[in-house]
Amino acid sequence: MDLERAREVLRIEANAILALAQRLGPSFAAAVQLIRGCGGHLVVTGMGKAGLVGQKISATFASTGTPSMFLHPAEAYHGDLGRVVKEDVVLAISTSGETDELVRLLPALRQIGARIIAMTSSRASTLGKNADVAIELGKIDEACPLGLAPSATTAAILALGDALAFEVLEARGFDKEKFAFFHPGGELGRKLMKVSDVMRTGDRNPVVPEDTPLTEAIKRITEARAGAVCVVNGTGTLTGLFTDGDFRRRIGQKPELISARIREVMTRTPTTITPDRLATEALKLLRERKFDELPVVNDKGEPVGMLDVQDLLDVGIV
Repeated sequence: MDLERAREVLRIEANAILALAQRLGPSFAAAVQLIRGCGGHLVVTGMGKAGLVGQKISATFASTGTPSMFLHPAEAYHGDLGRVVKEDVVLAISTSGETDELVRLLPALRQIGARIIAMTSSRASTLGKNADVAIELGKIDEACPLGLAPSATTAAILALGDALAFEVLEARGFDKEKFAFFHPGGELGRKLMKVSDVMRTGDRNPVVPEDTPLTEAIKRITEARAGAVCVVNGTGTLTGLFTDGDFRRRIGQKPELISARIREVMTRTPTTITPDRLATEALKLLRERKFDELPVVNDKGEPVGMLDVQDLLDVGIV
């Protein structure tokens, strides 16, 4: 198989995106400001391949902190226009700027009061002239051997949509924590989960004073169905940890320890983590130290939770 044609397609599409990068100017900046200041939704609309790319652009905005929805222009003409309100910004995508289904919507969008951003080849087109902001794509030669099927154009539009979304993301101060909120499921959400999202608290996190009898501490572990108990001093600061494994090892060696106090058998100054750390960091620590349990402490050193390796397994982090 001769791969040269395939390589040429990739070169043409890459060049179209690079050329578009050089065209960006005040209209792009104005579009960013319109979207950032939008009090409603960013409504993305387009027909055919432009509409399919528009759906991805809308999804990118929605996942990065800008409420967004896709509006099919033909369906809009038959009732779905009721989805658009004055506070919205409409991103209308049409390479020619003359797509009939889009052009017919312009008067109604103006009457509603929504602001319009056009993504089109020329601001001299009908769409470009009737938009508040027109981002020009310029002339783009398609990679299709027939010069007909949208290819380089759709690649450029998609890249331009990403550029808009990420400029708005930065302008909003959208960070990893907010990203995690919008991605609670899947691999992205798991990577951004914090220890506080996974740790055991309340009755599932047994805590006992240093002078607690070992038998009572074991009872607390059993009742909580936990793998360990945190030990605190008189001020509530964590001073030790005692695990199921500790019990089996130590009682097996010295059965008389069954009558001991927990301070006599606990592991002192155990490794800890804070609730604001990523769960993936906790997993790395557990693996490196070969632990199954990790106490979670606040800035005062007080135990506020317990992270068990099983908890990480349950949410799919391991």
